[in-house]
Amino acid sequence: MQPMTLDKLEAIKKKVNETSMSFIRVGMSTCGIAAGADEAYTVLEEEIAKHGLKIMIKKCGCLGMCFAEPLVEVCVEGCPSIIYGKVDKATAHRIVEEHLCAGRILNDHVYELRCR
Repeated sequence: MQPMTLDKLEAIKKKVNETSMSFIRVGMSTCGIAAGADEAYTVLEEEIAKHGLKIMIKKCGCLGMCFAEPLVEVCVEGCPSIIYGKVDKATAHRIVEEHLCAGRILNDHVYELRCR
């Protein structure tokens, strides 16, 4: 096995970035479900389908901020990854309408912003 060079690592990174997709992750750990993550997930799933958006929605485990559950990470091409907290049904609707369709961040629910 040959050692990885910096050039090979950069080529892998470029390939991953070129094939990456937009996605939404909903934290479905015990604390997330207890706080209503399953309802937020259902609303997001329905709204994404209703608007015909090509965004993968995924369930995941703990996102690390139990105090802000339900947590939803929105990762859209060309934008930083954003973790929204305290996402109820109304906020889930707003995420689709404002963030995904209109490109506006919901400042009142941002708990973390990750530059990719």
